[in-house]
This record gives sequence, C-alpha cells and structure tokens, in this order.
Amino acid sequence: MGIVVQKYGGSSVSDAAAIKRVARRITEVKKAGHDVVVAVSAMGDTTDDLLDLANGVSPLPPARELDMLLTAGERISMALVAMAISDLGFSARSFTGSQAGVITDSVHGKAKILDVTPGRIQSAIADGHIVIVAGFQGVSADTKEITTLGRGGTDTTAVALAAALDADVCEIYTDVDGVFTADPRIVPAARKLDRVTYEEMLEMAACGAKVLHLRCVEYARRRDIPIHVRSSFSQLEGTVVSGSIEDAEHQEKSMESPIIAGVAHDRSEAKITVVGVPDKVGEAARIFDSLAKAQINIDMIVQNVSAAATNLTDISFTLPRADGQTAMSTLAALQAEVGFESLLYDDHIGKVSLIGAGMRSHPGITAKFFTALADAGVNLGMISTSEIRISVVVAEGDVDAAVAAAHTAFDLDADEVEAVVYGGSGR
Repeated sequence: MGIVVQKYGGSSVSDAAAIKRVARRITEVKKAGHDVVVAVSAMGDTTDDLLDLANGVSPLPPARELDMLLTAGERISMALVAMAISDLGFSARSFTGSQAGVITDSVHGKAKILDVTPGRIQSAIADGHIVIVAGFQGVSADTKEITTLGRGGTDTTAVALAAALDADVCEIYTDVDGVFTADPRIVPAARKLDRVTYEEMLEMAACGAKVLHLRCVEYARRRDIPIHVRSSFSQLEGTVVSGSIEDAEHQEKSMESPIIAGVAHDRSEAKITVVGVPDKVGEAARIFDSLAKAQINIDMIVQNVSAAATNLTDISFTLPRADGQTAMSTLAALQAEVGFESLLYDDHIGKVSLIGAGMRSHPGITAKFFTALADAGVNLGMISTSEIRISVVVAEGDVDAAVAAAHTAFDLDADEVEAVVYGGSGR
C-alpha cells in the first residue's frame, strides 16, 4: 500500500471531541495498510484569536514575531492529534513545518514553498509511525526564520508533502462534503461536483471559493497530484480535483457535462483608482512595479481611455483588502514622481465569478450572466474575463443576490437541498 496524505482544517479539529473523531479516521486508513501523513490547521478560530491578541499588544506587530506567534496554533493541534492517535493504540510522531523539511522563501506572512526535504518524515514512516505535521508554516531557506504561508496555507503544506513523498492521493478534509457549485452558506441548493479540473478549481479558488487554497491547487497541477476534497464530518465521497480541460478524456466527457462548473464570490478585496495618470509610455509600469516590490498581488485592472483635452487617464484595480493601506501608502509616495492627481479607495465591494470550461465553446454565456444580474438589480463596477471565467465587481451588499441569480440562471440549483455545512465558518 502507498502513502496517503490528509489535511484537516480548523473546524475539523475545533475541540477535543473533534480531534478524537479525526484520530479515529486517521487510524482507519492506517488499519487499511496505508502509511499516513497528516497536515493539521490550528483549532477552530485559534489563528484569529492569536491575531486579536497581537493587535491588542501592538497596532503594528513585527512580521517575524507575528509568524512566531501564529505558528503556535498548528503546533498545538499537531501534538493533540498525535496524543489522540496514541490513545487509540497507534504510534504517532508530530513535527513542526521546519522539522518536516518545509523550506520557504523569507517573506513573512505569505511565504512560498521552495522545497520539501522530508527525511525525518520518511524515517518516521519507516519506523511505523503515523506522521502529523503542523500546516501553514515552514522555515526560510536563507534567513532560517520561521515563516507562515498565509491563510489557508495548510492546504498547500499537504499537497507539497504529497508531492515530496510521491503519495497516492492528497485528501483535503473540510466542513463541507466537497466542491459545490456555489457557497452552500449563500446558496443552500448548491450541488456537489463529483470531479473538477485543475483549471476550473484554480479559477474558483482565485475567485474566492474557500474550499481550497489557490496555491495548493497550483502546486497540485504542477506536480499532477490528485486532490480529494471531503468532509471530516461524513463518509460521502466528496470531489476529486484532477486532470486538465485540454485532456482528450475531459473534452469527450464535457460534451455532456454542464457548461458552468460554479459561481464563486469574494468579499476580501478592495478597489483603488489612480486618478489623472499622464497617458504616456511607462507610467502604468511604474505604478504596478512599486506595488510588486511591496509584495502586493493585483487582481482585476481597468484603464480608461484618456481624455483628449487633458491626456490623462484613470487606472482602477482590485487587490486583497488586507493590503489596501499598504498599497495606498506605496502609491502616495509615488505621486510626485508619476504626477497623477489623486487616489480613491473603496473596500465595500465584492467579486462574483462565473466559471466553467464549457463556456469556451458555448456562445451567449456573457449575455445570459449579465442579464441575470441586471434582472436582480445588480450594478457592475468592473469586468474581467479569462478563457473559462467571467468576473464582475459589484457593491458588497449585492454579492449574495448576484451569486443566487447567476446560480439559478444557469440551472445549477439542485432538485433537492443537499449542501450541508457541518463546521460553521471554519475551514
């Protein structure tokens, strides 16, 4: 039998009873003859509680110390899960991210995994132990400091471990039964998908679907690691994320598959408008280069046609709301150099996205999407598209109505309500 890598989110290990349930599930896989490696998140809302503590002590906690604090949550989980497994008569060994060989760059708060050197894990497996790894964390290759991977980073830890160990599958356990056509908290009639391609899941994750971390899906696609998304609260089969929309097998199956895989939404973004930018070569590059140096990811970008009388243009873009003030400060420092007039900031927006490989070959998808939103009284602020996605920015208060309208318009509603959220808002 091969290696199975599992990941359990915060809602799955939220208290002692949940941890015991997870331990039983892990040992069942071991009993079946597999070697098991498990990545765990912090318990319940522990990470948020630690952030609140940090902000109570300091309005601007040093990034290094914040990472040292936040990684404590996963270390608590890993030890408790190992204890629960031992109580069931199995041998378990817990490791921090650095002990497990998770090597990252040196960016605190959102480090990227550069390599995994799983020597200690492999030795523990060879000795018959179940291995429990603290997710969301690693150690910098150059500074040797403890780093964190950003919210949802335990997903990425699990996939990286699966790749390094040449595991048969990476199972991501969460608080819903798989990947759904929309967030069950907003659309109770959302349907569970049996299979999703890497490309579709990448778009869904990038557009706010929180069931999987974006970088986890990117890592899985690069290494061709199948991801099995399941609930730790049920025995249902869940959703398999694998394959490409370019695969001949997928293209043949997609002839009879739904055109749209799902509707995703994101309330964590903000919009910045740089007003009155001189319309000349290189100005946009200077603006976005400064943001890149500040480690700020940009999502949607719209540039207006410059006014003939002034030769000035406006550039609007969306970015993570958490980076909003950093971006505003960075751009303000650039104002004299570039010569733009002013900056506008709006953090009361949301993004709604329609995703599906089928839209590549079906005309009229955009018109149907926009008509559904118009009928629901939703005004559009920005529009962005890819080969298999259409995204729009709307007022934050219109997000739920937009998601529900699009879901119904494309016949994604289940005949019977099947979506169940077992663990509240945790992942």
